[in-house]
Amino acid sequence: MSELITIHPETPQSRLVDQAVDIVKRGGVVVYPTDSAYALGCHIGDKRAMERIRRIRKLDEKHNFTLVCRDLSELGSYAHVNNQCYRLLRHATPGPFTFILEATSDVPRRLMHPKRKTVGLRVPDNPIAQALLGGLGEPMMSVTLILPGDDYPLTDPYDIRQSLDHDVDLIIDGGFCGLEPTTVVDMTAETPELMRQGLGDATAFLS
Repeated sequence: MSELITIHPETPQSRLVDQAVDIVKRGGVVVYPTDSAYALGCHIGDKRAMERIRRIRKLDEKHNFTLVCRDLSELGSYAHVNNQCYRLLRHATPGPFTFILEATSDVPRRLMHPKRKTVGLRVPDNPIAQALLGGLGEPMMSVTLILPGDDYPLTDPYDIRQSLDHDVDLIIDGGFCGLEPTTVVDMTAETPELMRQGLGDATAFLS
């Protein structure tokens, strides 16, 4: 049975954040709010937790997880970013974007695109997500919480618990955080390419 805790969306209580961090570090799968929708997350090095998320979402091995980072200082460890690309990212983060970047050797192979050796990274603008990432001290593997057959993410933590009570370890109730997914921008080529239009305004990348 999953645990449900309510964390203040603007001033997260450190005691509750520490509780969530401990669950992630012990291999738990958590539902947490972001600036675009609720997401499923787990420890970056935990293959078993990642496979649990795959089963929840019914994802095949070709589906890429996103590395959710606290800020751009973590990007250098997981992605190759030149100066021009970094300037664009700096102006768009934190925010509702997922960036496809060339992965470094520090990224676990199971997180990379199998052919292109790329990885998705994002920096959410959400106090709870930021506090959770700060407590972990490293990125989380993550996917949007859209259940099989649904067109939109789940938004009500109590509905989420009813649906996933025996599939996740923790649900963080951070209030309503939206239905729209992130905007996905491929930054691996000389010219950025819009892969999916979501909540974020991609004008700066495409002009």
